[in-house]
Amino acid sequence: MTFRHKLLTSAGFLAISTFAAFGQTPAGAPAGHGPGVPAGATIPFDSVQSATQAPAQGRGRGPQGPGLTLTTPDFTDGSTIPDKYTAASQQPVSPELDWTNVPAGTVSFVLILHDPDTALQKKTDDVLHWMVFNIPGTSHQLSQGLESTAQLPDGTIQAKSLRGAPGYMAPAAPPAGPDHHYTFELFALDEKLDLAADATRQQVVDAMQGHILGKGVLVGRFHRPQPTAQPQ
Repeated sequence: MTFRHKLLTSAGFLAISTFAAFGQTPAGAPAGHGPGVPAGATIPFDSVQSATQAPAQGRGRGPQGPGLTLTTPDFTDGSTIPDKYTAASQQPVSPELDWTNVPAGTVSFVLILHDPDTALQKKTDDVLHWMVFNIPGTSHQLSQGLESTAQLPDGTIQAKSLRGAPGYMAPAAPPAGPDHHYTFELFALDEKLDLAADATRQQVVDAMQGHILGKGVLVGRFHRPQPTAQPQ
């Protein structure tokens, strides 16, 4: 028996077993094969092929669309953050942030900027540089140089960073050592958060649980330049 014959035989046996469950026997199969199969009951062989080749239905959701995407025109994902937005500048400003592919049903956004390359007080805590929540679900951008006020005219709330003030705290990794990876995380939520500007990061994260429709991430690298040696 060739491999093809074995394959067809195996497929036919599978189909016979399938039809037996419905009290039918495909053409050419022995009468009474399996319980409940009446003698002489036949169906066309193309039905056997359909039973053995038809894909399972309803097992997947089909191809997914693109997820929430966070970008900035000021630097590419994974590249160095320009000095204008860092502690290398005497008056740093926040970068422009844009997002696309917003999930259906989005009511508000939360933005968290943190530096994961730290372990504050020998713990897993890292540095919170910026936390913004209740950004309207119709928004697609935070403009460059966002003012450091607790609440913006559209209802957006800026909580306190590690320094204890609302608004953007610029990256400031020390000159010694490698770049830090400043991570912007944007969450699309199905509700607004019932929190005020004095909310902590943990309170915001806890309030988001069960309401996240999508997430976008953008990373920028930075550490302060080595100080220039003064001439003797």
